[in-house]
Amino acid sequence: MSGIVRYGSYVPFNRIQRSAIGAGRGERAAASYDEDSASMAVEASREALRELPEGAAVDTVAFASTSAPYSEKLNAATLQAATNLPKSVTALDLGGSTRSGLSALLAGIDMASAGRTVLVAASDVVVGAPSGPRESGGGDAAAAFVLGGNGTEPIARLIGRASCTEEVLDVWKSPGMPFAKQWEERFGADVYTPLLVETFGRALADAGVSASDLSRVVLDGTNARVFRGFPRPAGIAPEQILDGLAGTVGRAGSAHAGLVLASALDGASAGDRIAVAVVADGVDVAVFEVTDAIDAGRPKHSVASWVESKRNDLAYTTYLKWREVLPFEPPRRPDPDRPAAPPMQRAERWKFGFLGSRCNRCGNTNLPPQRVCVVCQAVDDSTVEPYADGECRISTYTLDRLAYSLQPPVIGAVVDFDKGGRMLCQLTDVDPDNVGIGDELEMTFRRLYTAGGVHNYFWKARPKR
Repeated sequence: MSGIVRYGSYVPFNRIQRSAIGAGRGERAAASYDEDSASMAVEASREALRELPEGAAVDTVAFASTSAPYSEKLNAATLQAATNLPKSVTALDLGGSTRSGLSALLAGIDMASAGRTVLVAASDVVVGAPSGPRESGGGDAAAAFVLGGNGTEPIARLIGRASCTEEVLDVWKSPGMPFAKQWEERFGADVYTPLLVETFGRALADAGVSASDLSRVVLDGTNARVFRGFPRPAGIAPEQILDGLAGTVGRAGSAHAGLVLASALDGASAGDRIAVAVVADGVDVAVFEVTDAIDAGRPKHSVASWVESKRNDLAYTTYLKWREVLPFEPPRRPDPDRPAAPPMQRAERWKFGFLGSRCNRCGNTNLPPQRVCVVCQAVDDSTVEPYADGECRISTYTLDRLAYSLQPPVIGAVVDFDKGGRMLCQLTDVDPDNVGIGDELEMTFRRLYTAGGVHNYFWKARPKR
């Protein structure tokens, strides 16, 4: 049976303390000013794609989000370009509900059963009205899964599933509304709790297991009351329910079920059975069984390592500025120009894929890639050299307090890559007072700015996480 071949996750570097917004204990993950759901999906997908087993060539890409950067433009195309997947892939966007993440995963497994290899990435930047539960209880994160079946040994097989769709006014957001709204929780609990119990039972029956056979249970939804009333009638013990990361990340919209599933896989052993349930406009339940291939399929970063790698003193006013909720004095510089389509198209492999070129004659690396080698002038005699996973060090840097940025100063640095090559780029996720010559960095896909409704993406360097 088809299932998960590889997986990855991503939690942003910044945290805001809930005490800073008068909302209790813990902290929530906050995407930086230069991150959005697409850039975070790229980060999680890079984790999932890093070491694919032989024969697993992705031919379908799905992007799920309720906060996609574009409402009319294929966001999955950005994901395809930034991960250097073939242009022959089928690409699709899913959204409209936080259930879309698990729905995309189940649809991807259906495609994998038909012989395809599918990359599914779910990512969300959750923005709530100030002082509301969505602001304090939400979080920003991404999760990605490579799904396969025929000829590829999965690390977790789908052994059972069930779904239920219910037309209910629970959470909604119409075009033009700045924030989503939610109906009173008691009503949602009365509707959803029996649906969840019934659908969960059907999924267990489909898998041929009982509730006591489950090692971990992942529960996700916008209504916490549902999960307080669910375990006893479903036969679930409290110790089976996995930590939902509410105190360290927050609920990450359509990405949350995948993020907690990734956390479960991080600590899973062969033979473990994991159930995932998402409640939103109905219920989706999936039951997975972990295989002997799990140890070979773990990503470079676990969810716990992302959670522990953080800066947890983000000011509330800064967070509101990043989300454009709070009006602020803009930099007294000309607004950036809207990116032009022709040069973006010409430089796609460099701008999105971060591919350089290495001269076959003299071995020099050209960043950006060049048809003519800048050292020996050889023409069209080079090979593609990927740099997205390249490590580099600061050669020199400057702090620019006049350049346009939502988070001045802009830190520009000349970096030298360990495998050869030098370039000028911006630094991110770094304290300007703690930058030094020789600092080790890694590359990350970010949004430079937005102008005229166009998001200008490129690669920045950050300290290793």
